[in-house]
Amino acid sequence: MEYVDFNAKRSPNKSHLNDAHTFGDKTAGKILCCNCGILIEPNLKNMCFVCLHEHVDITANIIKHAVLQYCRKCERYLQPPGEWIKASLNSPELMTLCLKKVRGLKDLKVSCADFLWTEPHSKRIKIDLKVYFETGEYAGLKQGVIIEYTVQYHMCPECHRVEAKDYWRCVVQVRQHAENLKTYFYLEQMILKHRAHDHTLGIKPMHGGLDFYFSNEQNARKFVNFLEATVPIKITFSKRLIKHDHNNNVHYYKYTWSVEIAPLSRDSLVCLTKKLRHQLGAMPAICLVHKVTSCAHLIDPLTGQKAELSANHFFRSPFEAICNPRQLVEYIVMDIELIRSSRQQDALHSQRVFDIWLIKATQVGINEHAVHTRTYLGYLLNVGDSVMAYSLKDININETEFEKLGVEHVPDVIIVRKCFDKTSRTMPRRWKLKYLTFEPMNEQMTKEKEEFLNDIEQDMEIYKSINVYSDSCEELNLMENTDNVLNNSIDDAAASSLVPLEESIGKLSLNSNCNETNS
Repeated sequence: MEYVDFNAKRSPNKSHLNDAHTFGDKTAGKILCCNCGILIEPNLKNMCFVCLHEHVDITANIIKHAVLQYCRKCERYLQPPGEWIKASLNSPELMTLCLKKVRGLKDLKVSCADFLWTEPHSKRIKIDLKVYFETGEYAGLKQGVIIEYTVQYHMCPECHRVEAKDYWRCVVQVRQHAENLKTYFYLEQMILKHRAHDHTLGIKPMHGGLDFYFSNEQNARKFVNFLEATVPIKITFSKRLIKHDHNNNVHYYKYTWSVEIAPLSRDSLVCLTKKLRHQLGAMPAICLVHKVTSCAHLIDPLTGQKAELSANHFFRSPFEAICNPRQLVEYIVMDIELIRSSRQQDALHSQRVFDIWLIKATQVGINEHAVHTRTYLGYLLNVGDSVMAYSLKDININETEFEKLGVEHVPDVIIVRKCFDKTSRTMPRRWKLKYLTFEPMNEQMTKEKEEFLNDIEQDMEIYKSINVYSDSCEELNLMENTDNVLNNSIDDAAASSLVPLEESIGKLSLNSNCNETNS
């Protein structure tokens, strides 16, 4: 057997022979490029990668020009087939829309896309697109192409309906048939605060209320739901057929919501039926409307007992106020006496009843005969204070339920609230309100708005629930006292319960060209 030494060095001749065989294996199956002559793998074009990039255009089937339809009124672009989308310049939304309009990208992959600068008013948009083949004979070949888009102005259907005469699809008719419109003014301020009117096409003042026009049913229903959550209302819905597409079985309607606000307002006096008194927990027949929200909050003017009257209960057996705030008379407190306190704790003001003797402010020094009544507001009153009250013996009331009451159940005077001295007002109010429309101001409307502004000054619940504004040309001093801001001369007990108006006053110029005006 022959002995082989594996540790011995290889012969130089054998080493060159092995290298030659290796070189032959590496070059086996390759060809020369027909253009530059370098060694390449065989392909259909017989060209290297560099020559393919110079002589082959993989972007030939890609369109280089496209059109974008743009609505100037609402600033939206058309995304076929019929959707209009918001997209700002150089935004990802606009890039997505542009790429969807590119034709010829079936076998290509997009590696990157960038916007190119164009003149702002040229109505041109350019993007630099990089594409490549992922598989096939041109796998890995990457090239770029510039696509130019022309922006064409085209009005969307929504804006087209706005420009037409009969553009609205839904209308919400808000009405309140009452002598006092404080609830209507409160609802108007709540609409402005929560911007519930943003989706309206137009607001038209009508007799007894406003008409709100909408382009679609969804926005109209949202607005009606907001009204229902704000004030007690009754809703009547109807629709009218405009046209019918027999081929596609499509109906086109115009919708109408008739919204009736309950004819109740703050400080109104009402007379409840026997059935309604039983449903509210043995309330007395004569009650005051303490405030109006989604339901009417009633209070017994004598004992302070409270109850909530929902919209459903009211409109099942509707009634009107027997006395309105314009019938209030000013009285002077001559004497006051506590007759009953709460059993649980004396600090509970709503459970304290007082005997009180009053004289009309116009008869002080002339008539010394005081009128006796009872009230739960005695903890706020002192001898010599002024109160606003209803004199039932001097008011002609034509109400069936009121006539059924006995004399012992009808007091001569019903105290509503304490009256603050406003004779010291020397400057106009430094705050203002916004309103939805420009309405003709008659004498009655001016007085009712003035009463509503006075209620805002005296009731912090109303003040906190709405927005009040200062004129932009005047800076308010945050260190001023509350009575100076309100421009009222009120006593310390009332002023201590108020907070400065600057905490929620927004600096706003009320002279803008909007559809809202100031008081």
